[in-house]
Amino acid sequence: MADARLIDAAVRAVGDAGRVCRFVQAGQESIRALTKDDRSPVTVADFASQAVVAHRLREALGPVRLLAEENADALRAPEQAAALERVVEAVRIVWPEADAGAVLEAIDTGNDDATAPVFWTLDPIDGTKGFLRGEQYAVSLALVEDGAPVLGVLGCPNLPASFDAPLNRPDDAGRMYLAIAGEGVRQGGAHETGASALEPLSRPAPDGALRVAESVEAAHSKHDAVTKVLDAVGGGASSIRLDSQAKYAVVARGQADAYLRMPTRKGYIERIWDHAAGSLVATETGCVVTDIAGRPLDFGRGAGLEGNRGIVCAEASLHARLIGAIRELGDALGLPEGLGPM
Repeated sequence: MADARLIDAAVRAVGDAGRVCRFVQAGQESIRALTKDDRSPVTVADFASQAVVAHRLREALGPVRLLAEENADALRAPEQAAALERVVEAVRIVWPEADAGAVLEAIDTGNDDATAPVFWTLDPIDGTKGFLRGEQYAVSLALVEDGAPVLGVLGCPNLPASFDAPLNRPDDAGRMYLAIAGEGVRQGGAHETGASALEPLSRPAPDGALRVAESVEAAHSKHDAVTKVLDAVGGGASSIRLDSQAKYAVVARGQADAYLRMPTRKGYIERIWDHAAGSLVATETGCVVTDIAGRPLDFGRGAGLEGNRGIVCAEASLHARLIGAIRELGDALGLPEGLGPM
């Protein structure tokens, strides 16, 4: 059984960060008006989310090693004074006594180099464009031990519980997924503050209709290559397009059968915070997660998945078929050169 202190700290941290992100998302237009910058809302939410997660982890666990996407250097610049003020305002939704100094220090907790055997990794907002559109994004926190995630919390503040609900507008409750290596997945509303409120998640058996989760943005995955692979394994697939690691969640819960992320440019290296929590959530519901060559994801090389190329996430039998199709198609997929033979 994983340490209950670690579990509850992670759940509370992600739940509170999700509340802060919802607050910022609801006030996007006023933030844009104050800062004169269309991207300021996601900047504010990124920094506020990271500050809250770092604060909650340190509050519950003491000093922690955390590798996160952001650092506070930009916020310290005089021209970012308005953005910093908005970040502190957002953080105070869940951390009332926070001031600018404490917030900046908390953000910089995320500057670990991920060389220790055990560390946390965080994406404070995964799915920037989804956040800005008012659609899907995620707060993703994972504990990594010896190169593999062992605890993951994936907060999806806008993801509806119902498979029939639209994915292009915010859900009132959202969803949270807690994965513990060897112990499965629990789920609940996005803003829970303790693991006891979460219920076990069981992935239903496939019903025969192939559904695939893909990135909305063409820059994130080569959509035509995905189509060729699906045609090779039987075709007739429907696509669910959404931003962020919420794609892992919809596969884990059976709303989609697979998630494919096909490389779009030579030399691109995935970041560990973009996959650590989501891949564990999917794995703990019985899915297999590898790169497009069938290699396990290696989270023990620092900030990047240096030894991997692309992502294939699916139930075991379908995963094998997808990897086989990728190998068979080879150069016909038109993928950029990457890591070794497929």
